[in-house]
Amino acid sequence: MTRAVSVRLDDDAQRALRTLEASGLTRSEAIRKSIRDAALALRRYEALRAEVAALEADEADRREMQEVASLMETLRAEG
Repeated sequence: MTRAVSVRLDDDAQRALRTLEASGLTRSEAIRKSIRDAALALRRYEALRAEVAALEADEADRREMQEVASLMETLRAEG
């Protein structure tokens, strides 16, 4: 089922829409694609945030990162 939506575009959004339309997409296709792409990017960002939080909470991983950082500092000081 499709649903019509009304939106006011600022100058930047209008330029972006013209760019998408110039690629061969219809106005509706460009808008639908942009919404889907934005939602996918948000889901990926949230997944990455969750992964970072899990890594930060992992004491063994944090300890290993500190050991590697210390080793790198030692190697840099020797060089």
